[in-house]
Amino acid sequence: MTDGAWLSLYSGGKDSAYALHLAREDGLPVEGLLTVHPEGDSYMFHVPATHLTSLAAESIGLPLYEVEPGDFGADDAVDATAQGDREVEPLAEALPDLDRRLESGLAGVTVGAVESEFQADRVERVADRLDLAVFAPLWHRDPTTLGREMIDAGFEIRIVRVAAAGLDESWLGRTLDRAALEDLAALHEDYGVHVLGEGGEYETLVTDGPHMDRAIGISAEPDWDGTRGTLRIEDAWLQ
Repeated sequence: MTDGAWLSLYSGGKDSAYALHLAREDGLPVEGLLTVHPEGDSYMFHVPATHLTSLAAESIGLPLYEVEPGDFGADDAVDATAQGDREVEPLAEALPDLDRRLESGLAGVTVGAVESEFQADRVERVADRLDLAVFAPLWHRDPTTLGREMIDAGFEIRIVRVAAAGLDESWLGRTLDRAALEDLAALHEDYGVHVLGEGGEYETLVTDGPHMDRAIGISAEPDWDGTRGTLRIEDAWLQ
């Protein structure tokens, strides 16, 4: 499949959004967004606020294709390798159907992976199986440089989940700006926190950016258990 349409693996977080933006700047014919919605935790996929990709798709002006695999049972997993292999299968099953549905067929997917071999390898294997190309423009880039690029490009990024030493309740809802990047660099030195949260230390929601026509407004409250937390989004709309 050398010719055809591209889909963006899109969670609503910063990495997938920036990969989509770079793909379009590179001239790739991205014709839709593809979101996987796990019901519980996941080793493979971004979890918080994925329901807002419908608003993002409307703002971006692309159709949204959704995969709803149910609960992966990640909390009870004892073998991370086997768990990751199981979790990627719903994506592998969805892509051939999308290839048939897209008028020009499916040529490839964009991916926002930065350093996670666990995730990138599995997406690559699925793509190889289905003869699809992968566009991964963030792969092995310096995380601090990437963060600055996203901010300078006009991305508005909110932190919606934290789960690491050094990241307390005050980070929930915080905008990822230059000051936050500096604080994250300090936390990297003190605790080993990845500057872009690639180890699951934090997750994000992009509420505006150059790839969007309208910003996403949210009403939310922090839900903090003493060591980790999530920004509970009570309402959301396009501004």
